[in-house]
Amino acid sequence: MQELNKITKAIRTQVPRTDEMEHSSPLYLTSSFCFDNAEEMRAAFADESEDNIYSRFSNPSVQEFIDRMCIMEGAEAGFATASGMSAVFACFMTLMKSGDHFISCNAIFGSTHTVITKYLPKFGINHTYVNATDIDAWEAAITPQTKLIYLETPTNPGLEIIDLQKVGALAQKHNLILCVDNCFATPVCQQPVKFGAHLVVHSATKWIDGQGRVMGGVVVGKKELIKDIYLFCRSTGPALSPFNAWVLSKSLETLDVRMERHASNALYLAEQLEKHPAISWLKYPFLPSHPQYQIAQRQMRDGGGIVCFELKGGIESGRTFLNRLKLLTLTANLGDTRSIASHPASTTHAKLTEVEREAISITPGLIRISVGLEHRNDILADILQALEGL
Repeated sequence: MQELNKITKAIRTQVPRTDEMEHSSPLYLTSSFCFDNAEEMRAAFADESEDNIYSRFSNPSVQEFIDRMCIMEGAEAGFATASGMSAVFACFMTLMKSGDHFISCNAIFGSTHTVITKYLPKFGINHTYVNATDIDAWEAAITPQTKLIYLETPTNPGLEIIDLQKVGALAQKHNLILCVDNCFATPVCQQPVKFGAHLVVHSATKWIDGQGRVMGGVVVGKKELIKDIYLFCRSTGPALSPFNAWVLSKSLETLDVRMERHASNALYLAEQLEKHPAISWLKYPFLPSHPQYQIAQRQMRDGGGIVCFELKGGIESGRTFLNRLKLLTLTANLGDTRSIASHPASTTHAKLTEVEREAISITPGLIRISVGLEHRNDILADILQALEGL
């Protein structure tokens, strides 16, 4: 039999069937696991066996989700967490210590920015923000104390594309750990491990779940790094619940076909809106006008499901636009079957100062559209009516 495609492998990877011979994987909703005798229990606690002990450590439903993510990302091992941010924080806290330094792209998710600037300094961990697309600046920021490079691509919410091949080569040259947030692209669109990433993190709450139901996070990558992250999380407790893992694992079975529709809808919207008189600029990775279009073409299967644009009227136009929408949902999430609109400057990034927003490319009139699975003409019509007169 020929080698199976990774999508097929992921769909067909399941926990072992029970004596009931179920077709769909069962849900292992239990906090702990039993042993037949004291010796088995001793061996499990001594790490001499792979037996499950406690669901904060491991759980069959959670492991199925991890195994599927590893197949799709091409990674050696993984650990699933309660949210995307707990996965990001676990990477930082496990891999760095007081006195260490790391480099991050300046265009990042607001909560990640808060962790980097407010909490990591309390532990003596320092950072340097660099322009997302200036590779020379990345190398210039490296110091003898630098241990890690952290980035998002595409970035949230500005959709800048970072050249993974160049950053991967830079990390290898200087013996640095490369950690990539692949949330916006998903593993069916982009696999950072191919370009030298040692770790890949996801907020599984977004496209992976795909229907706005549960929260979750996951980090996959090099086995030796994941072991350290596992040990940190085992003691600190940001474990993914078995129920959420079961939902997310089932969602992975349809991720490929869902992302095809999200991406085709998003490209259509981008093409139709790019020249709208109320919009000063619009970004979508697979539009030829995108500044990093050629890079996106090299490292992504498609442009993903996010479109962002800047309204000429600034922050007030952003609020007016959201208030006029009738079909699109206003909610603090993305990656849903239903299209979602957000105005980061007045919502998700409102607590940041103007200087802080500028540092991570949050402009006053920036609108982020998470393009859903509705008919593309219905999504477009709602956006067009909301743009009238702005």
